[in-house]
Amino acid sequence: MTALPNFQDVQMAAERIEGHAYKTELLRSDVIDVMTGKSVWFKPECLQKVGAFKYRGAFNRLSAMSKKEREKGVVATSSGNHAQGVSRAAKELGIDAVIIMPTDAPDVKTAGVLNDGATIISYDRLTESREEIAREISKQEGRIIVPSYDDPYIISGQGTVGLEIARSGISFDALITCMGGGGLCAGISLSLGELSPRTKIYGAEPQYYNDHQMSFNTGSRETLSDMPPTLCDALMTPQPGALTWPINRQSLSGVFAISDMDCLMSMAIAKKELNVQLEPGGAVAMAALLTGALSEMKDLSTICIILSGGNVDPNIAQRADKLLD
Repeated sequence: MTALPNFQDVQMAAERIEGHAYKTELLRSDVIDVMTGKSVWFKPECLQKVGAFKYRGAFNRLSAMSKKEREKGVVATSSGNHAQGVSRAAKELGIDAVIIMPTDAPDVKTAGVLNDGATIISYDRLTESREEIAREISKQEGRIIVPSYDDPYIISGQGTVGLEIARSGISFDALITCMGGGGLCAGISLSLGELSPRTKIYGAEPQYYNDHQMSFNTGSRETLSDMPPTLCDALMTPQPGALTWPINRQSLSGVFAISDMDCLMSMAIAKKELNVQLEPGGAVAMAALLTGALSEMKDLSTICIILSGGNVDPNIAQRADKLLD
């Protein structure tokens, strides 16, 4: 596929991942409903294979490859969750995988990649370009590049999250999802745009990685000038995707920028009230709701929150847990 994906592509992705990806069941909490004044349902992709929604898109992309392409192997760039999604899908499909990961990637994510048999090449995210490294490896070894978000198959695979939400039998007024490159939001937008067009879609991203918020406000793709440290390692993208932004520009009703501390607090609340472990980036949508993002919108009463990932190093999880001690 070279054009933007559509709803039919999401349907095809659902067929490819059937029996491979988990259909994650919606969760809820009376306590969180009282806290927010909303009827809130959580889509726990932190319980997906490899602990994140990324497996869906990765499996869809790799399973759509021809036999000849599979024999060449794949190369992907990621700080962790996409890396794990690609490495697990490659293992299941018998494809050799090379993953380019930053030197500061969480240990739990690098361990997951290695456990699935992929090869890791490390790079410095401040001085090196992972895209250039991937292109060079692809050129030298013939490997197929598997982007983390700007790929029609990846977007379509992530769209199966929205497909399951739309078919849950619950009529949602609004949905909040994390935004890194925008692939998950774009895929969900394709599904809800077709099956639940009344549902308003909102994005949430780290406070200092608010490229989607900036782009939403100006109407064009904006690029961040700085890339400061954040606990939300999975969402450190400087610009919306070239393929994802045209979709999200049309579907988004707003984007919220969230602090690391609010993500940590949401991790603690999710663990206590929903019994799930989140990583900071996986908690950003929940944090947006808990900090009052939709509080003034009285017409939005039934909300879906995407819990996008749960791969967190123990020391970060402990920091979150202590907030409720």
